[in-house]
Amino acid sequence: MDESHPYSPKNLVTITHPKWCKNAVMYQINIRQFTPQGTFNAALGHLPRLKELGVDIIYLMPINPIGLKNRKGSLGSPYAVQDYRGVNPEFGNIDDFKALVQAIHDQGMYVILDWVANHSAWDNVLVEQHPDWYSQDHQGNFHPTPWWDWDDIIDFDYSKTALRDYMAGSMRYWVEEADIDGYRCDVGGMVPTDFWVQVRHDLEQIKPVFMLAEWETRDMHYAAFDMTYAWTWNEVMHAICMGHGKIEKLFKYYSWHEKSYPREAIKMTFVSNHDKNAWDGTEFEQFGSGLKCAVVLSFTGDGMPLIYNGQEVASPKRLAFFERDPIDWREHAIGTFYQKLIALKKTKSALANGQWGAIMRHVPNSAPSAVLSFVRLDDNGGVFVMLNLSAQHEKVKFAGSIQYGSYMDYLSQQEVDVDADFTIEIAPWDYRVWVK
Repeated sequence: MDESHPYSPKNLVTITHPKWCKNAVMYQINIRQFTPQGTFNAALGHLPRLKELGVDIIYLMPINPIGLKNRKGSLGSPYAVQDYRGVNPEFGNIDDFKALVQAIHDQGMYVILDWVANHSAWDNVLVEQHPDWYSQDHQGNFHPTPWWDWDDIIDFDYSKTALRDYMAGSMRYWVEEADIDGYRCDVGGMVPTDFWVQVRHDLEQIKPVFMLAEWETRDMHYAAFDMTYAWTWNEVMHAICMGHGKIEKLFKYYSWHEKSYPREAIKMTFVSNHDKNAWDGTEFEQFGSGLKCAVVLSFTGDGMPLIYNGQEVASPKRLAFFERDPIDWREHAIGTFYQKLIALKKTKSALANGQWGAIMRHVPNSAPSAVLSFVRLDDNGGVFVMLNLSAQHEKVKFAGSIQYGSYMDYLSQQEVDVDADFTIEIAPWDYRVWVK
């Protein structure tokens, strides 16, 4: 290939993923609700359990002090930041936070911190010091993000170089001071991408970092972010599981991702997170009888799965957003279900994240409006997955030959041989994960 030719293929991705995200599974902690105490110190006791579950990356919701002016509820939203270089005293102090980060590292896990760069609380320390760093409306007043009901925050103006310098410095602060491993960037697409590109470059001078954008666009993967949210995947799966969506929309999502995103791009698949749980409903409300199918697809299909705290014990409630509402930790069989799926992801290289994993290959079947079937295979084997995304029993035959071979049912440990005559009956909302 003549690389000097102007039309020779060029890879626009300039970032390098940290090696530790290759087979990673992410776990989100809402410190306020994670324990009865709601503190960094109380969270320490859960870390061995999360390690045993198979978690690799801990994503902590914002830890900064919360604004008082125009606060929502009695405790406010953690996304209304009062001081970017401070710690919310409800959770502990800076030393407590450093101890939590160190303990996560001691377990062989990594930690990313939720960062709110688009807006701040009305009484952030910058409001009086640098009012010119804030966006103003037609009357010259500070204002929340347009078109949203975020009345407890006001928007920054990223045309100001000094604001960018301060925000980047604050992000470097937490990497240097507390040794965190990256950031989850709240409403990342509402902040100019060129800012994130420079921040990524700066942070990489300190240590390899993992950057997650709460957004869903291709350009963010080139030079700034390792991973973005698979919002579309979540919405399509929700519609299918609620009986008013079609599998064809899922094909469209996977086609869109495979053809238009770079191979390095990692999409985060999830059945719950803090927003979904608080405002739209628990994963049980959102996915009903299809919940386990959605979870299986999030672990075996393309993407890095997220577990929101409480999912692994089937927590049945919407956690309050502006008040204390601790998770009721209990024993539940679904924890073993998650543990097995995590172990499978780590065992089979075909299920790795980003460019390390195998491409999903659609396996056509005789019930295309009800059953999704695909393989992910590489030189080390892989998986053949079937999901009955309907309320009807289905008897299914498969076309093509890519799926031929001998497999082990991952959950039942029964052997199965798949050839041209292979047929399977599958119950409503049931699934098969066969390992080669």
